[in-house]
Amino acid sequence: MKTSHLFIAAALSTVLLTTTTYAHNKHSGHIQAPISSAIATEFDIVHAKVITQGSHLIFQQAVTGKVGNKQPEKKGHLAGAEVYSYVWPTSLNSSAVGFEADQGILSLALTVHPDFDDTPLYDEDGDGNKTNDGDKWHSHWVVLVPDNACGEGALKVKDIAQGSSPKLPVTWPNLPIFIDSPGFDFTLAQSEVLVRVPLSSLGFPESFSFDGVTAGLKINQQVHAPLLCVTDVFDVASGDLSLPGKSK
Repeated sequence: MKTSHLFIAAALSTVLLTTTTYAHNKHSGHIQAPISSAIATEFDIVHAKVITQGSHLIFQQAVTGKVGNKQPEKKGHLAGAEVYSYVWPTSLNSSAVGFEADQGILSLALTVHPDFDDTPLYDEDGDGNKTNDGDKWHSHWVVLVPDNACGEGALKVKDIAQGSSPKLPVTWPNLPIFIDSPGFDFTLAQSEVLVRVPLSSLGFPESFSFDGVTAGLKINQQVHAPLLCVTDVFDVASGDLSLPGKSK
């Protein structure tokens, strides 16, 4: 399934919580999704959930194939660089993780992109260089908003307007977009991806809504706003981005 950009933007920007034809697959706290032969197996979501485990929230997706088995082709430059991601859009306010309040759809993402590194605080491959690890999977909080400059109805990671000084998390990677690089622990094992978010890092209600998405993004060819656009949506756990999952 490749969902239209217009539909995605409308659904996410309004954070719909409606009952749909997928209702029989929606269980307390998690989302079960149908298998689709039209989707690459590493991105074909069959299950998504968020649970509390000790002092952490565990964000989970399961797919029909092997998670993390595919990376974007390396281009050798930032312009047009591609990103693959496992994403959990949520109903949380952007202020829950240290951004300015009410900025858009706060989403947790596990991403990989071999042409650039946006985790300057961490040395993921342990080679002593903190700026060459984009080809290793890593976590982000991002704020998503619609922007027709990315394509009609398409989404982007929200740009920071030139000259503005919004509130940002302490682990913001000094990029002109609403992105955080918190360095959360994660696991990519067989068909399951898990991201462990310390409860101490968040300020949020006891429960919130979420969905599961696999997607491709791309850096603008001119490397300016909109800097990072969602260009492909491979799968949506709920089928309609209604955020039916409830954290437990």
